[in-house]
Amino acid sequence: MKPDKLAAQPPPADVNALLALYNARRYAEAESQTRALLKRYPDFAFGWQLLGGTLQMQRKDALAAFQKVVQLQPDNQEAHFNQGVVLRGAGQLEQAAASYRRALALNPDYAEAFANLGNTYKDLGRADDAIASYRRAAALKPDFAVYYNLGNALKEQGRLDDAVGSYRKAVELNPRFADAHNNLGAALKDLGQFGAALDCYRRVLELRPDFAEAHNNLGVALKDFGQLEAALDCYRKAVALQPEFTETHSSLLFTLNYMSSHTPAYCLAEAREYGRRVSRTVTARFSSWRCVAQPQRLRVGIVSGDLHNHPVGYFLESLLAQLDPARIELIAYQTDTLADALTVRLKPHFAAWKSLFNLSDADAARLIHADGVYVLLDLAGHTSKNRLPVFAWKPAPVQASWLGYFATTGLAEMDYLLADETGVPATQRGNFSETIWYLPDTRLCFTPPETNLPVAALPAQKNGYVTFGCFQNLAKAGDEVLTIWAKIFDVLPDATLRWQCKLLGDPAVVEQLALRLQQHGINPARVTMHGAVSREAYLAAHSEVDVILDTFPFPGGTTTCEALWMGVPTLTLAGDTLLSRQGASLLTAVGLNDLVANSEADYIAKAVALASDLPGLAALRAGLREQARTSTLYDAQRFARNFEAALWGMWQAKSQ
Repeated sequence: MKPDKLAAQPPPADVNALLALYNARRYAEAESQTRALLKRYPDFAFGWQLLGGTLQMQRKDALAAFQKVVQLQPDNQEAHFNQGVVLRGAGQLEQAAASYRRALALNPDYAEAFANLGNTYKDLGRADDAIASYRRAAALKPDFAVYYNLGNALKEQGRLDDAVGSYRKAVELNPRFADAHNNLGAALKDLGQFGAALDCYRRVLELRPDFAEAHNNLGVALKDFGQLEAALDCYRKAVALQPEFTETHSSLLFTLNYMSSHTPAYCLAEAREYGRRVSRTVTARFSSWRCVAQPQRLRVGIVSGDLHNHPVGYFLESLLAQLDPARIELIAYQTDTLADALTVRLKPHFAAWKSLFNLSDADAARLIHADGVYVLLDLAGHTSKNRLPVFAWKPAPVQASWLGYFATTGLAEMDYLLADETGVPATQRGNFSETIWYLPDTRLCFTPPETNLPVAALPAQKNGYVTFGCFQNLAKAGDEVLTIWAKIFDVLPDATLRWQCKLLGDPAVVEQLALRLQQHGINPARVTMHGAVSREAYLAAHSEVDVILDTFPFPGGTTTCEALWMGVPTLTLAGDTLLSRQGASLLTAVGLNDLVANSEADYIAKAVALASDLPGLAALRAGLREQARTSTLYDAQRFARNFEAALWGMWQAKSQ
């Protein structure tokens, strides 16, 4: 005769014995004995809950056990909570969210359920719901982990001041919480509080000297300050601690572009080492694709985290509007969650818009492969938010690097790099692991800024002296640059410099830069320093500048194009890499070859000559916008035809 439910409870001694095994972390024994107990008492809800706990601790599937608890005790808030934990771990996010909501319906003050629901909403990309859940959890039960997660969600939305407040609350509750110090530093850096960010990273490394990500972040901050060798040292420490941390290796490779002390051969070797490390993480590289030999339309994937108000977006917008949809079908693979008005304008040009943000490299590669992409373009290289490791899986038969980066990726699986002959002369093609595919005229096409600002009159005619301009970050202005600028200032004793960049919004940075200028023989009184402003205000600031002095070996790109539109010529110094020749490439496309210097002495002489011929400078300024507008650098229709030909050419070369 079967016992009734009231009698279907095991003796307390048996339950206590199981709990003793669980508390002693003897999970395998606890599992075995709990299963045996449940054969005799199949309706013992606590037994199923205990079984679920033992399975979780052994990293086994506990879903069925917790579902049984919910079945037996539908009003058990903890059972719904535990079921949510297992469902989220299995990637069943909507079901997990539903379980947490049921737990909260039973107990509206269940802080842990709000916290976990926030995590699940974040995974689902429901940022506003995640933030609301975290805030409710924190109000019910202040907890450092909840404030940390809230800070992360706010930071991803760009709400940096709020994120800083949440991180500060997290470290107040737990001063030794290294991750919160680390992310606080990142948020402060994004706000332009660079000195405070450095302090955060150094505090992190006091707490956790083996924290690879913090070494990387400190390196990035030092790079922004222009302390390049110190930055490289941080990156190398991070790579040594965590060799699979590809973001750090990308940071290292990116920073090398600021330095002229490393040869192209050295940089190529470092990039190839990155490629080898990434390739070793691939478990099943694709070798066949869902592509036909002679397609009617070429399906092209674009991988980028910068499909918004960003230089990549500025160069992309006019091109997309001119591509022939009968020949090219575009799919966007976005690597972050940022979206703005430019994103809205870009989206209609794509047949599909997909996120890689929360996908592993393997899953991202499988998604792209399943889409049947013929040519996959990387628009990030070794810049932030890149997903270069996805390319190592070879999800598309043809893969190419373009636009967002200016050096080799080092990936053997990256077939091509798009360039122009000014940027990569034939003698320099060996500096890349990719095959160079040449675009006619220019490798870039700039979208004119959306502004009604007219070209202002030459300020020197009113001021009586020339004002040089620089809109580059401090890392680009190394000792070599300041030394050359000092020589120009020596020859032109009345000339001034207007320098604007994000870091110069921090008074501590302004003070340090003034000291550097003085050390190089430039009177800081001759230099006005300005922090970041809106794009409209930044463009308007060109009315105060006569000539832009480009930096080297890392020159301007977007800033050069924008200056041309505002009637301000840029003087550039051409080097021996794609990046260091970027200014030369842009100016050549506009027909301003005379503004390309080939040596430091030539750079100084050209700067002095420009400053000494105000009528000529005024005439150049007056016609510069129209000269730029009608050049190949701004001719989106012509560039689109060249770009389409390149895409088809690369496909045909690989498919033969």
